[in-house]
Amino acid sequence: MPSTLPFSRRTFAGVVGAAAAALLAGGVAAQTFPDRPLKIIVGAPAGGSADIIARVLGEGLSQQLGQPVIVDNKPGAAGLLGLQELLKSPRDGHTLMVAVNGIASELPHAMKLPVDPLKELRPVAELARTGLLLVAAPQVPATDVKSAVAYIRSQPGKISYASYSAGSMSHTLGLEFNKLAGTDMVHVGYRGSPPALVDVMGGSTPFMFDGPATSIPLVKAGKLRALATTAPQRMGVLPDVPTFAELGWKDLTEVVWMGLWNTPDVPAAHQARLREATLKVLQMPRVREQFAALALDPGSGASPEELGRMLRTASDKQAATLKAIGFKPE
Repeated sequence: MPSTLPFSRRTFAGVVGAAAAALLAGGVAAQTFPDRPLKIIVGAPAGGSADIIARVLGEGLSQQLGQPVIVDNKPGAAGLLGLQELLKSPRDGHTLMVAVNGIASELPHAMKLPVDPLKELRPVAELARTGLLLVAAPQVPATDVKSAVAYIRSQPGKISYASYSAGSMSHTLGLEFNKLAGTDMVHVGYRGSPPALVDVMGGSTPFMFDGPATSIPLVKAGKLRALATTAPQRMGVLPDVPTFAELGWKDLTEVVWMGLWNTPDVPAAHQARLREATLKVLQMPRVREQFAALALDPGSGASPEELGRMLRTASDKQAATLKAIGFKPE
């Protein structure tokens, strides 16, 4: 009587053998990856926080993976040039990018892009996180948030605040501040923190929400006054500066995080090996010390899927805030 089973024993054995071979091939691929030097693209100039983080990470990854790691700076267009460089590179896991989460959640709302970063990028791991600082010109008669609000209200429509880029979190935090405080600061967008901070220090644009890497050295030098941070907890390098949450402004609790990125079509085994090595690097005491010196907390350890959900939520919030003021991408 002929068998009614869909597969003969020989066919079944062949299928099992093929599956085992595929699993073995995947394991071998993971073990042999990387098989040549890796490159980390940074869409920012040398010397900035993203560049420093990339170089610290690259040194650790080289030790973990046994291959040299080259950092390639591609500054310009708020990180877009770095993103484009990543997207035109081979999708085999040997090319990565270090960039702030705004590359996916803010940049698409600030300028017209030829690609959708939420679809084209995949976060490998969150490297570090921090909040922004509300800083003021030293000549402003305000030593805390309460007196800053009183000062702004005393000159309706005449006080401005800077952002390091129109459409960024530095911009929208000022909008949220206005709404919560009942103030009417006027936004002035710049192309990067350095030119913005020059005008903040000079007093012509006396307030700004800025990242700690660029503002803390100026605060310590007495050229800026730090009023509060959007981080969930106080920064270790500025222990006397309160969080907005402490002051009762919980809606101004916001973090920015620096991530390691590649693309979704990089083989899963390579993605997993990169993430495993990255998480080991982030546990190194010297790495944590170097990040702490930049006022950065270690990454949360969230999975790529969790980070993806966080990005989509942040993107939706950013879009809604900018839509409410009629902001149009450049």
